Formats: sequence, structure tokens, C-alpha cells
Amino acid sequence: MEVQTVIRPRFLTALGAMLLLMAFPTPNRASGVAEPFRAACEAYAAGDYAQAARSFAALARTGPAAGVFHNLGNAEWMCGRRGHAILAWERAHWMDPYAANTKANLRFARHQAQLPSPDLAWYEICSTWLPVPLWAWLAFLAFWLALAMMVLPGVRRWRKADWHQGLAAASLAVFLLTVPALVGVYTRSRMGVVLAPDAPLRLTPTREAQVLFRLPAGELARVERERGSYLYIRAANDAAGWLDRAEFSLIAAP
Repeated sequence: MEVQTVIRPRFLTALGAMLLLMAFPTPNRASGVAEPFRAACEAYAAGDYAQAARSFAALARTGPAAGVFHNLGNAEWMCGRRGHAILAWERAHWMDPYAANTKANLRFARHQAQLPSPDLAWYEICSTWLPVPLWAWLAFLAFWLALAMMVLPGVRRWRKADWHQGLAAASLAVFLLTVPALVGVYTRSRMGVVLAPDAPLRLTPTREAQVLFRLPAGELARVERERGSYLYIRAANDAAGWLDRAEFSLIAAP
């Protein structure tokens, strides 16, 4: 049985851990970490969530994969580390926007913690339609195919055909359509998750500065500036201030 949401993870048995391993075979077996992944699943099935979280975190550092981050989020949630759980699920969603279980976990966690959903611009929403690497490959291939269809017929002295121009126009159109999504990927890469509960937003980047707001663990925010060990972030309801770097982590930078 695969863990569908964080609502009933206690039903994950030893058999469930084996099926969980089979659900994400490619990235883990290809990188030679099938056994550590299996051990992490078995620790989760045995109720040793702290050990499972440590094991999944180690796997995520050596071979980031959507399945690993999803299960890391499950283990962190069971350990009561809401901010770290939401961060792991957000990273899984970044890598695989089609994963229904990950999206369900994020909805459940935000509902439980009464956290606002991320406020995305239209081009950022477009950037979530495909996995991030696919946008870059699509733009690369479309651009060079359009350029080839415009240049090669003259260079190779081919007889000009309508399909040359048609393919060039279609490729150029695809490239132009990827540009807003690529912009969205870049702006979303500045989004992160508050890790510590009641994290203080300060007026200036010093520990003695006045506290303006306190953010709950798991809230999403955008990094606007950096100074030393502090980040200037902007969260929901336009709450902005300086936050200790240790209490915040970017989604796109595991």
C-alpha cells in the first residue's frame, strides 16, 4: 500500500514499504541506492520516523528525486517538523508537478496549519505545467530547430520548400511560448519555506532588531535581498522583513 496522504500513514506496513519502493524505481536503482531506499522505507514502516527522515534526507542529498522528497516529507511530518515536511513536498512538486499524492499532502498540510496557498503570477502558473528541466530542453530544441530551418536551406543549397518555413515558424512559436514559463521558473526559484515555528521577521538584519511579524513553520515566502546571515523575505499579506538564513530554505536549492 502506497502512502496516499499524510492523514493515515500508520497503515504503511512492511508490504507497503516494498510497494513504496517499487513506486519510484528508476531514480533510486539507477543511482545505486536501492538498498538505502529500502532501509528508509522499512524504518518508516516500523514507526521509526526520525531514522526514516535521516535516511531519506541522506538519499536526497546524494540523488535528489521526487519520490525521495515525497517520502522525506511524510517522515518529517510524522516527526512533527511541519516546516521541513512542507519543504520536502514542495521540492517533490518542483521535480514532478504531476504527482497527485504530493499535491494532496501539500493541500492537507496547509489546511491543517491554516497556511495560505502560494500566490503565483500567471507565468509562474504556466511554469508548473511541465517539469522544470523539460522547459529548458523544449526552449533549446525549438530555438535551434527554428534557426536550422531558416539557415540550412541556403547553406546546403536545398530547394526551398513550404515545410521548411512552416517548421521554422512552428518552432519559433514554441520557443516564444516557453519564454514566460522560463521566467516563471526563475522567479519561483526565489521562493522558499519557513522552517522554524514562530520565526521572527525583523526590521533590520541583526538579532537585536525589532520583531515586525512572526511567521508559522511551512509558510511560503520570496527572497528579495540577502545580507550576511539574513534574508529579506516577503510572505503572504505583504509581510516583509529580515529572517535568519537558518530558519528558511529555498525550494529550488536542496
